[in-house]
Amino acid sequence: MSEFDFEVVEYENRLEAAQTLMLRDRLDAILITSEDHFRYFTGFNSPTWVNLTRPRYAVLPCQGEIILIIPTSNSEIALRTSWVRDVRTWISPRPEDDGISLLRDAISSVPLRYGRVGAELGPESRLTMPAGDFLRLGREISSTELVDAYPLLRELLMRKSATEVEKIRAIGQIASSAYEALPALLRAGMSIREACTSFRHELLERGAEASPYVIGVAERFGYPCINLDPSAKKISEGDVLVIDTGSTRHGYFCDFNREYAFGPLNEKLRRIYEIVWNATEVGINATEPGRTMGDIWQQMSDSMQQASGAFGLPFEPFELGRMGHGLGLRMCESPSIAPGVDTVVEPGMVLTIEPSMAYQIDVDGETRRYVSVHEENIAVTSNGVSLLNRRAPREMPIIG
Repeated sequence: MSEFDFEVVEYENRLEAAQTLMLRDRLDAILITSEDHFRYFTGFNSPTWVNLTRPRYAVLPCQGEIILIIPTSNSEIALRTSWVRDVRTWISPRPEDDGISLLRDAISSVPLRYGRVGAELGPESRLTMPAGDFLRLGREISSTELVDAYPLLRELLMRKSATEVEKIRAIGQIASSAYEALPALLRAGMSIREACTSFRHELLERGAEASPYVIGVAERFGYPCINLDPSAKKISEGDVLVIDTGSTRHGYFCDFNREYAFGPLNEKLRRIYEIVWNATEVGINATEPGRTMGDIWQQMSDSMQQASGAFGLPFEPFELGRMGHGLGLRMCESPSIAPGVDTVVEPGMVLTIEPSMAYQIDVDGETRRYVSVHEENIAVTSNGVSLLNRRAPREMPIIG
């Protein structure tokens, strides 16, 4: 019985594309250890990734079939979820040799044309194996150079297939429905944690498989940051609540937020919401094939600066470092929508558009700094962009 996320031909196309780039970059093989890359190339899918006791390895050769090296306890998982048929196993955990000799032999069996094997070593990448074992592997294949393969992987994963895009659209629509259901469930006096728990329930009831990232922040005149774990703090009349989620279906993420006002909204906050909402629209419309990520960032920044001036508000950029990013099997992927980033928009990219600004308000005689962040998920096509979730309301929803 097979439970593949995709048709086998899609996995075959991914391997073929990777092998073409490996020839270009003079790599004999790539070692894959991280959950998202593992699933992308092999289909292997299991909640046992939370168990760091047992590593897993995949070797992508420049020519030939993928070699899967996994603990014996994962054999049935591989049979059901992976298209790979060269599966080698060992009894794990075995700290003295937790699959390393099998991995060494697999790499040694690959024809070595260049003497170079890639691994997930560069910025934004992670090895999901003990660092000591990676160093040991390097010693045991000392005639082969271990180099960074992440630029190749990043190039490959930045462009999604139509099937991948539809999986992201599916979770985007699920999360949109969950957000839209919240006003009927929220009330002043409940805790931020209770509000976010209600949201998680809505996500799961509507078809999300997991919600590993749900944050919630609420204060009287907005929120001072966007990445706090939901707390037991009670939501009061006059608060603004922001909830942000990275939820998944078939491993693919959505990533966007929504805001809710409890009681009448302060006029300054209403205008700031409008400024950032409009900047999101500017960013969506600016995302066209041929433009750079830096261009998109600049247009959103200019939009907020000009609108702030028109309202008589000082414009303060929020130091997030970027206003959007790639999206897929990771919640945050390359590229970044940031100043000076010259990565060109291409069809097949899935991006978050995420403008943000900071503002100050006097609260009980004290000047406090808050932020406003809006985020939407889009796919780039040859004809423009497609929104993968439903757009935020033009005006902040009022609770009560």
